[in-house]
Amino acid sequence: MPTGKHTLSERELHDLLAELPEWAIEDGKLIRYWNFKDFVEAMVFVNRVAALAEEAAHHPDIDIRYNRVKLALVSHDAGGITARDAKMGRRLSAGLASAAPTAA
Repeated sequence: MPTGKHTLSERELHDLLAELPEWAIEDGKLIRYWNFKDFVEAMVFVNRVAALAEEAAHHPDIDIRYNRVKLALVSHDAGGITARDAKMGRRLSAGLASAAPTAA
């Protein structure tokens, strides 16, 4: 996959989604939804996301709706999804695997 600020090709995006099936493309962003028992669990999760994002110096857009959290990754400076977003998606999936979200 390319590095830097080059957006991923359609083929690379297809391969990425095959690798990370819980993620999708929505409005030009790499997105994933997480559902939790309640608002408190959702906020604990968001704080874990924040720690991972700070560590990686790459921050997802976060939308919180009571017990549902949507993470969206896009490199605004590149105008789309880049290898950096793919790497962060992998990192979030691995680092938050124990969050055990309920079905969407």
